[in-house]
Amino acid sequence: MHAPCNAPHGGFGRLCYLAAKSIRSRCMKHPVLPFALASLPPVLFLTIGTFNGGLWLWAAALYTSFFAFGLDEALAMASRDGAPGSTERAANRLSVVLALAHLALIPLGVATVSGATGLGMLEQVLAFFGFGLFFGQVSNSNAHELIHRSQKALFGLGKWVYISMLYGHHTTAHRLLHHAHVATPLDPNFPPKGRSFYAYFPRGWVRSFTRGYAVERARAARAGRMNPYVEYVGGALAFVLVLWLAFGGAGVLAYLGLCFYAQSQLAMVDYLQHYGLARRKRPDGSYEPQTIHHSWNSPHWFSSHMMVNASRHSDHHANPGRVYPALRLPEDMPVLPYSLPAMGIIALIPPLWFKLMDKRVDKVLARMEAA
Repeated sequence: MHAPCNAPHGGFGRLCYLAAKSIRSRCMKHPVLPFALASLPPVLFLTIGTFNGGLWLWAAALYTSFFAFGLDEALAMASRDGAPGSTERAANRLSVVLALAHLALIPLGVATVSGATGLGMLEQVLAFFGFGLFFGQVSNSNAHELIHRSQKALFGLGKWVYISMLYGHHTTAHRLLHHAHVATPLDPNFPPKGRSFYAYFPRGWVRSFTRGYAVERARAARAGRMNPYVEYVGGALAFVLVLWLAFGGAGVLAYLGLCFYAQSQLAMVDYLQHYGLARRKRPDGSYEPQTIHHSWNSPHWFSSHMMVNASRHSDHHANPGRVYPALRLPEDMPVLPYSLPAMGIIALIPPLWFKLMDKRVDKVLARMEAA
């Protein structure tokens, strides 16, 4: 057989070409495979790095930051079409693996960051960013998928991932407040145009907790069941107690730091995906229906797969139960200028963020007005 006309000449070039062709072919046959290849390597790096430190922790810290940004810029954009619904079983299996890996990494992360494994200060700092970035970007995105599954076991697993990050109330706030009232002031996690991330994060955290509690208290009274906030708060206290018994005060401080870092990244993703795209209020006080124009999206290949398609947010809001490989990128959706991890860095510098995004918000709102 002859090589295709566009195949590179030479032994190494041809080997790379055939390897890339083989990977593309496998990914087409197994749509969940690229999600696994992108999201699982940090689990290996962090596990080995806990005991060996060194390059393994460097790899873990760089993988979800500079490496992800570089690949997003270098690789082609992801296909706009979603995988068929038949991928649900495989997608759920990967979600279970990621969730169980997260729960196993919690004590490893606390041990490493607190110094219990005997690593040096630089390695502890690298571990903080390596574990924190994985919890904040991969674990959060995966838990978000799980709490949208109808199967009780999958939902419960996602809930406990959030509880392990001291963010259990997000299970309620996301489903019952954010999805119900997205792009309106009734959503505690909606960032209006002109509000910085620093003003948004604490306000959204507190309001998500208190408003979510009010909703669940009313639901529990009507149904005669326990308020899930008992699990959210009680589970969080149990994690703190166990880690204190295992690693002492230094372990608790490390755990609180990792949880805060992970929570801030989840809040950042909400901030990036909805900044300024408000629904119009009608004369009767109601709001216009939400559309694909009320969420920002990112079509970048690597970070999309690493974060189990969290970046395909418009389609997720239109179809909350759709499994993540099947999410699509509508043609006329609002698109962020860079990938989610890169935009998160920009949002930490409010003047730069407003300069980059406010004019884009105005264009999308004007397009909605004209529709």
